[in-house]
Amino acid sequence: MEYKDYYKTLGVSKTATAAEIKKAYRKLAVKYHPDKNQGNKAAEEKFKEANEANEILSNAEKRKEYDELGANWKNYQQANNQSQSQGGQSYQGDPSQFYGEQGDFSDFFEHIFNQQRQGGRGRSGGASKGQDLHGEMSLTFEESYSGTSRIIQLENQKIRISTKPGSRDGQVLKIKGKGMPGRNNGPKGDLYVKLSVAPDHRFQRKGDDLLTTIEIDLFTSILGGKSAVNTINSTINLSIPAGTQPNQLLRLKGKGMPVYDKEGSYGDLLVKVTIVHPKQLTAEEKELFEKLQELKTKTTTTI
Repeated sequence: MEYKDYYKTLGVSKTATAAEIKKAYRKLAVKYHPDKNQGNKAAEEKFKEANEANEILSNAEKRKEYDELGANWKNYQQANNQSQSQGGQSYQGDPSQFYGEQGDFSDFFEHIFNQQRQGGRGRSGGASKGQDLHGEMSLTFEESYSGTSRIIQLENQKIRISTKPGSRDGQVLKIKGKGMPGRNNGPKGDLYVKLSVAPDHRFQRKGDDLLTTIEIDLFTSILGGKSAVNTINSTINLSIPAGTQPNQLLRLKGKGMPVYDKEGSYGDLLVKVTIVHPKQLTAEEKELFEKLQELKTKTTTTI
């Protein structure tokens, strides 16, 4: 069983914070996502490795186990080999279940995963609920907007996990009764799936609102006009009021994210305006600006 350096996989230090781990994972997930690298086996493998590393390091308990195991890896190998020679058995579930067909996680990951599942079993003689299972599901920004579904393989059964429009990064879905079997006819545990939404360079989410930025020229900012703005699923012409200032926010009602679990309700699209000044002026344009400046100065003096 090969030791996996998950910190190296994500490109972070062993003292990395949860936020740093999340940021590093997102960057790799976006770069190597199968939808962007169809047919690229190397990218597919990188995506699996990033998922595997994130599954451990983003969970405080699993990370603690991993850190402790890493320091005693040779001792574990010896104990594991001895256990196998004596007929020891371990749970042979599929830890790739949370990632559908993107599975094939390493034996090392399976060991960490099995430790947590086996450790939660009740030891008393009465009935007890089965261990809950936890996993992560990656979504594109568009999928978080429109909703999507994945089919995963879990304990020899296929389960479809659906997300609603407006799903958020970090949101946890609970699928009741899809965890480990209970003991002595106890109820099954539950499956918890944490959503990880990839960032989008066009938009920044603020609650149910979206923030985007456009550039307009100086003349449009002074006189007003129209400017094309991309929403998440279309392009519209936004009216620019005369006298628009730099970094001013213009609001497009109902063009933001769907309000989760509230069909037909949407947030707004906030459009931040940046003004681009002309770098070069013709002689005539310069003359007109100078006349405008002169006129402005006379008006100010008169007042």
